[in-house]
Amino acid sequence: MPSLIVLRHALLIDGTGREPLPDATVVVEGRRIKEVGAGAPGVLPATAQVLDVRGHALLPGLIDAHVHVCAVDANLMEQHRRYPASLVTVKAVQVLAETLAQGFTTVRDAGGADWGLQQAQVQGLIAAPRLLISGRALSQTGGHGDMRCRTERGPLQVDSCSFGVVCDGVDEVRRAAREQLRQGANQLKVMASGGAMSPTDELHHTQFGVEELQAAVAEARAAGTYVMAHAYTPASIANCLAAGVRSIEHGNFLDAATAQAMRQAGAFLVPTLATYELLARHGKDYGVPEANLRKIREALATGQEAVRLAAAAGVRIASGSDLLGPMQSQRAVELELKAEVLTPMGALVATTRTNAELLGLDHELGTVEAGKLADLLVVRGNPLEDIRVLQAYRESLLLIMQEGRLYKNTLGG
Repeated sequence: MPSLIVLRHALLIDGTGREPLPDATVVVEGRRIKEVGAGAPGVLPATAQVLDVRGHALLPGLIDAHVHVCAVDANLMEQHRRYPASLVTVKAVQVLAETLAQGFTTVRDAGGADWGLQQAQVQGLIAAPRLLISGRALSQTGGHGDMRCRTERGPLQVDSCSFGVVCDGVDEVRRAAREQLRQGANQLKVMASGGAMSPTDELHHTQFGVEELQAAVAEARAAGTYVMAHAYTPASIANCLAAGVRSIEHGNFLDAATAQAMRQAGAFLVPTLATYELLARHGKDYGVPEANLRKIREALATGQEAVRLAAAAGVRIASGSDLLGPMQSQRAVELELKAEVLTPMGALVATTRTNAELLGLDHELGTVEAGKLADLLVVRGNPLEDIRVLQAYRESLLLIMQEGRLYKNTLGG
């Protein structure tokens, strides 16, 4: 690797929300950004690699704050019955490589991925985004993470294909939370309402009581981390806020009063609009049952309005995709849908700076600033003029850099 990599003549969209900087120069030394500015850099060593970015945009590596890289089948309710753990792992490695190829250099897994996949990325064994794991999501009996159909008896079988663990009551929640943390979870995930891709609940169901949620939050805080909560309704969101949950996932039925409560509590909202859009379009073709597609359509109908209410209230809006199976190749659809409410710049900020703040990594990631890790993308054209360019990632992403390493470079130099 050269001592310096210099990106010249870029249209810099730095992730802060500031106006783009034309003819920008970004200097990368090792794993970090050394210098950001307008015009030419200072004297460079002969060993520097200089890349001409003229006519293209330079932006931070994208972050997806809600993924399921082990959800290798769109019909998530049947995956554990159809796939051995070894096959899930191989397919998950392919999902991770494609996620990085889409320009997402960091992801937060919301249930399923384990410490082994994370270490494979850390050790450089696989091409993958930086991976923050939740282990298995905590679910009550009959909750969104309980994949037993109504005819099944006995406990939920928990193996390496499992996305959830069933726990009821404060003591069981506490024990399950500690177990996920023991196994390397970076944050905890709880199911606080019903879900679309589960067999025995409805979206409006409220799951876990406040005391149970407080137990998970207390264990997370004791380990220096936080809780993210699957929650759709005002009642379930209110329970999460009362318990101290940091991150509300989905929130499709959010109302104005609950949005104000979220802002006052300092909680983040992580809308996941793309999964409903793509499942509504393609779910039947992928074998998703009609009962679940009905719930998908219910969530789809109100998703963007929830984002509008959150934005109007001043809630910190982050970004996730929550895509399943082969739809995970379309993560950038999320930015297009958010841009319809937040503008293209707002969608990019949600997917970079705000996501980094949510993950507690804003000192290292999320914006193009000196001293931060060099996670950088070069995009053909200007995504502020047409954010859909990010969806054609094989052609539009000319450079992908992760911690100073060039994963992809078609600029020459």
